[in-house]
Amino acid sequence: MANASKPRSQRLWYRTLQNIHLWVGLVLCLPLVVLGITGSILVVDEELRSLTGDAPVREVSGTPAEGPMQPVSAILAAARVAAPAGTQPGFLVLPEEPGRPATVRLVAARGGERGGERGGERPQGAPQSAPQGAPQGAPAPQGGPVGMLSIDPVSLAVTGGANPAQASGGFLRTVHMLHGNLLIRDRSGRELVGWLGVAMLVLGVSGLVLWWPRPGRWKAAFTVKAGARGVRLHRDLHGAVGIWSLLVFLIVSFSGVYLAFPQTLGAGVSSVLPARDLRAAVTVQPVKGVTPIDVDRAVALAQDAMPGAALRSVSPPARPDQAYRIGLAPAGQAHGAPIATVFVDPWTAQVAEVRDPAGYSAGETLIAWQRPLHAGEGLGPLWKWAVFLSGILPPLFAVTGTLMWWLKRKARRAKNAERAAALAAAE
Repeated sequence: MANASKPRSQRLWYRTLQNIHLWVGLVLCLPLVVLGITGSILVVDEELRSLTGDAPVREVSGTPAEGPMQPVSAILAAARVAAPAGTQPGFLVLPEEPGRPATVRLVAARGGERGGERGGERPQGAPQSAPQGAPQGAPAPQGGPVGMLSIDPVSLAVTGGANPAQASGGFLRTVHMLHGNLLIRDRSGRELVGWLGVAMLVLGVSGLVLWWPRPGRWKAAFTVKAGARGVRLHRDLHGAVGIWSLLVFLIVSFSGVYLAFPQTLGAGVSSVLPARDLRAAVTVQPVKGVTPIDVDRAVALAQDAMPGAALRSVSPPARPDQAYRIGLAPAGQAHGAPIATVFVDPWTAQVAEVRDPAGYSAGETLIAWQRPLHAGEGLGPLWKWAVFLSGILPPLFAVTGTLMWWLKRKARRAKNAERAAALAAAE
């Protein structure tokens, strides 16, 4: 009962939460600031490329060729010829607008195939005995992607390429690596970023509890008092900016944690809201003596299954028992929103499964939206700029939080010195 009569600020649970909030923020302020700033930069990366000199990845260099896009098989064939020795095309992303390049992810060549060679008589993009490339959203083949090619989908001219193992230059590439793994190339870098995202969630939730105003103080809690100075100014800024931005901050932080730990959080979401593993490939049964269909036929079957949808990506089967994975965006869909995936059986020439966001369960919808929400995509310019602003908040919180701690510490030391002086004088 005695504890219940104490002011909230003097209760043990409140003081413990204060210390957690304080020391998590102080100890991790620098890496959290880095994640926030780099995230904001990546939200507006296209706008910044002309300023930084980074080659635009979504525009064809020079004068783009005019005319209809070449078949997918022709684009993959051009990538196969241009691929460095020991690599081959694994995943194709088609442009959303004319004048922009197709992007081909390269993977390590398997089964004796090499870049610069057509190799074999099987149809272009058909299943092979060894993996050709990872399906969209599925784990990459052993060793992961080893490079990228940009190809004009009209002229089939190679307009650019990059080797992730060698390329470290470019301001925006460095920013991307800082945000994704803090320049630590192995899995531990992404996991570290994920745990920093957990720290952001802890700061957001604990900050809400600590901010929660007393009766009659609600209006003041959302504003900064005019003429406030010192600790009061920093406390008002910290609280008011924090509460106004809290929802976006928590959404972006949670989505970042999901991207770092998709299996763990996906399983957690599925235990509450039933959801399929949207990253999983579809297994098919190879038919002996049957020639699998080529990639163009698979694309046509997928488009027939979703009339009016725009082709966005193609992932050839990684193994003979996997289906083609075709990404299609329904008409009128916002840029970055989750797209539909159509799986086509290469042996029976039939659609094996359609994963359409319009038919997702609540859990599947939640999972599918994590990447767009984190990148500021899929919900229009208002969400994009809200995510951008959420990334520049950690520096503000770091400065105001540190100054509050330092000013209070300074005031306590001064008061202790006064007490010591008064006791000395009394003696």
